[in-house]
Formats: sequence, C-alpha cells, structure tokens
Amino acid sequence: MDTIVTLYKEWQSLQPLKPENQQRLDKKFMLDFNYNSNHLEGNTLTYGQTKLLFLFGETTGNARLKDYEEMKAHNVGLEMIKIEALDKERTLSEIFIRELNNTILVRNFWKNTKTASGQPTRYEIKVGVYKTRPNSVITATGELFEYASPEETPALMTDLIAWYREEERKGVLSPAELAALFHYRYIRIHPFEDGNGRIARLLVNYILLRNNYPMIVIQSKEKESYLKVLHQCDVAVGTIPSDGALAKLKHIEPFVDFIESKIIKTLSDNIETVKTQKGGIISSIWWYNNNRITIKNVNQQRIIELLSMNPTITVRELSEKLVINKSAVQKHLATLKTKDYIFRKGGTKGEWIINIESIDN
Repeated sequence: MDTIVTLYKEWQSLQPLKPENQQRLDKKFMLDFNYNSNHLEGNTLTYGQTKLLFLFGETTGNARLKDYEEMKAHNVGLEMIKIEALDKERTLSEIFIRELNNTILVRNFWKNTKTASGQPTRYEIKVGVYKTRPNSVITATGELFEYASPEETPALMTDLIAWYREEERKGVLSPAELAALFHYRYIRIHPFEDGNGRIARLLVNYILLRNNYPMIVIQSKEKESYLKVLHQCDVAVGTIPSDGALAKLKHIEPFVDFIESKIIKTLSDNIETVKTQKGGIISSIWWYNNNRITIKNVNQQRIIELLSMNPTITVRELSEKLVINKSAVQKHLATLKTKDYIFRKGGTKGEWIINIESIDN
C-alpha cells in the first residue's frame, strides 16, 4: 500500500498531462483493456486485428462476426463506465449494471451446452436481465462450484449496490480494497447468464477512475494466476454463495494484493512513459499489449521506423535503405509479423500497420 501511495502522489504531481500524452495513454489503454478483457473470455481477435478494428474500422482474418461485434460493444461499455465514474452527482446502480450487460453482449443469442446427463442442448441468453437458470463452474479438482441462485440474485444485487454506496460514502477502504472486494462479491453472485467477468473488470475500473486512479488491465496471459487467486479466496470464504456475496476484506487479501500489483504496474508504467516524453529517448523499447518490449535487432528497429514513416514502403525500398538483401528483409518482416508487432492491411497493394508504439514518440 505504501508503494501505491508514493506512486499515486508522483502521478498526481504530473497532472494535468499534456494533451498529446493523455491521448497516447488513453489510446494504449483502450486497445490493451478491450483486447485482454475479451480475450480472457475466449474472444479470438488478435491484438493486431483489435487495433485494425478500433483505429481503422476494418476487419480481416477468419474471426467470428460475434467476436468483432462484442469487441466494439465492449469499448462502448468502457466509454459508459468512464462517463458514469466521472459524474460525481450519480453513484453506481443496478440499472446501470444491467445497461452495461445489455451493451457489451449486443443482443440475445443461443448458447450450446449439455444437460446434467451429458446430452447436448441449447438455451437463449437474454441480455441485460438477471439470470433465470442456475450457473456454476467446474473447478480444477472437478467439483461443481455454484454461484447465487436465480431466486437469490435480485436481493443480493440490491445488497451489493447498497453496500458499495455506503463504503463509497464512508471512504474507509482504499480504492484497491473497494475495487477488489466489489469484484469478488459480484463474481460470487454471477448475476447474468453471460458477460459477468467482463462486467466485473469494467466495474473495477469504474471504481478506480471514480477515485482518480488510472484504470488497470488484467492480461489474458495472466488468466491462470487471476483464477488461482480468486480460488484462494473461495477457499477462505466457503462455498455458500450468500457468504461469497457478503465476503469480508480479510478473506480476500490475496485478491487485494493482485489488484494492488496491477495498480502499481499501471502507475509505474504511466509515470515512466510521461517522464520519457519530457526528453528521454529509448529507441529500442516499445509498448505492446500493456507491456514494454525490447527489439534488440538493429535492422528490425529500423524496419519499424521506416514502416512508421512510410506504411506503403516496399521490400525493395527497405532493402535499399537498410543495405541488406531482400531475402533478409523478408525474414525480419516475418519475425515481426509472427510476434504480431506489425500487420499487413490490404495485401500486396496495401499498407503496414504497426501494433507497437515507441515510448519516445
């Protein structure tokens, strides 16, 4: 907690940011958060496809139409929570949460599943309304872990919102503690038939932004550790859904630590980025999917720079500028494409899209 307080004070001392720095951080977060929160739930778009969708409004590849629709809708949800969080005259409500679910899921749809006896069946997911059938998950040990029943859900959600409003009013819990405890209690209710994880992460960022903290990203590569720490809390709280919906802070300390680590990373990264903007030059260090990456190969660094300056540059032109043969250029391009650092839009007559961003730009 001391680390967060120190970093937060430093972050506040840098405010207000220059418009170009704020826009750059906003764009990076928009891509990283939407990509990762959806990817955690099985969305198949790559980081490059996500960037192409948001920055150019274009689609490519063989991903499902539903994945594109939900990615765009999730960004609408992100804008909704930003507006709601900054409106100090209004506090969180069930109506808003239902609207958020309705927005990110787009429309009602049918989902394939199996009966208790293992027979295939399907049922309709209705967006923006609380669940009408039980939901559960199979744990790593093969046990059935039940969330709140449909009958319990309305009352538990009413209690959750009342509790949150009171905690916001009292101001005793830190933003990290309040966000972590809200996420945990909400997930133990699991009020909707789909979209609960995405809603939980959106509302974590609602709480952080409302308290003037930068929003955080839980990366899809962290899924195992994310679920593991939630399971640790489940063990401490117990399996009764109503106990989970009323969990105490002392029972979810591992998850508080997890959320705090994300806040520390975001504050540290943002501070370093803004300070670098004030005169530092790190030509080999770039942002990609909420992480700093280093491109050590000088020719690959130059290729990125040349593609950034001229997205339609040809292999022959790259070869001439780098003074290496075309075969070597193609190998470097292939390496960068494999890592999803660059993306070709429009085939041979198209242009290059850069999925990474230099810290000193």
